[in-house]
Amino acid sequence: MNKQVQDAYIVAANRTPIGKAPRGIFRNTRPEELLIHAIRAVVAQVPELDLHVIEDVMIGCAFPEAEQGLNIARVSALLAGLPVSVGGVTVNRYCASGVTALAMAADRIRVGEAEALIAGGVESMSMVPMMGNTPSVSPHIFERDEHLGLAYGMGLTAERVAQRWNIKRDAQDLFSFASHQKALQAQAAGEFNDEVAPFEVIERFPDLNRRELDLRKQLTSQDEGPRADTSLEALAKLKPVFANGGSVTAGNSSQMSDGAAALLVVSEKILKQFNLTPLARFVSFAVRGVPPEIMGIGPREAIPAALKAAGLKQDQLDWIELNEAFAAQSLAVIEELKLDPKKVNPLGGAIALGHPLGATGAIRATTVVHALRRHSLKYGMVTMCVGAGMGAAGILERV
Repeated sequence: MNKQVQDAYIVAANRTPIGKAPRGIFRNTRPEELLIHAIRAVVAQVPELDLHVIEDVMIGCAFPEAEQGLNIARVSALLAGLPVSVGGVTVNRYCASGVTALAMAADRIRVGEAEALIAGGVESMSMVPMMGNTPSVSPHIFERDEHLGLAYGMGLTAERVAQRWNIKRDAQDLFSFASHQKALQAQAAGEFNDEVAPFEVIERFPDLNRRELDLRKQLTSQDEGPRADTSLEALAKLKPVFANGGSVTAGNSSQMSDGAAALLVVSEKILKQFNLTPLARFVSFAVRGVPPEIMGIGPREAIPAALKAAGLKQDQLDWIELNEAFAAQSLAVIEELKLDPKKVNPLGGAIALGHPLGATGAIRATTVVHALRRHSLKYGMVTMCVGAGMGAAGILERV
């Protein structure tokens, strides 16, 4: 068990809808606007809380540069209307940035260093592309064979996992089709309603004749990714995009996306002081490294470590959000750990819902918080593979 002096509780959690990148609903929406919306929405859920007790805002972002640079956490905290006394820090662990930010916030509370913090994540892949605007890898990577995987594209690491674990193309396509079907069913059933804060997109178009700006407003509350027109036949026609003769396609890979999420994490003292109702308790977090060229298998190492830290057995998990970076790595992790497929991504995963990189961990944590309560379940997990060869996993408990 982890050593701590108090528990950390999540009392509010929400996210924006997830937009497709680079031509989706948020293509012209700056990332701090998404994050500001998430922060405002999460504090609005606890109007009785004095915002001055919030010490810091910890935000995950995989590529914190350009439009989402300049410490977007601090900038967004102030623009969201939080007191100037509230700090802000941007956290980068690639795809696990959001869940790492949540774990860092929980840890500060659990060791008694803070009483209330906001954690979350943000990513606009429409405005800041994969690998950033000017990617440049260290030349030292190429000096030793064991470091070459650090220069691999993520798709190539998925191909390596598919080859090593013998994950066939038809299995990957079937997994992807199921992700879309589950996501569509979840949307139809209103499964995401409690966690999504609808966002009003405002587009500005200059009218030169009138010398005015025309504003077009559109309220969006649904994730854009799930496709009702997806079929196994359509998926089978897609060509591999990362390796000749490979099996990883655009259809069995996660979608590039835009989105943000925020969670309010507090101590028991704050619960009692402001008469707040906890939604979940943060239980444990673990990160482990794996060879970079097979980064997709990372959760295989992180999940047992998080369970050990929590003092739990795997079969005690009721809900598992396994980020679907690629169908190949998801299937390999499920196979290696013998995860119950019924508990894995019951509402679909990143192949259908989207994967806004550094925001995803916080977004999926938000899903777990609400899903556990909605379905009267006890333990949930957020886990994902991470670029450069890592796996991360965090466990939450409904209270």
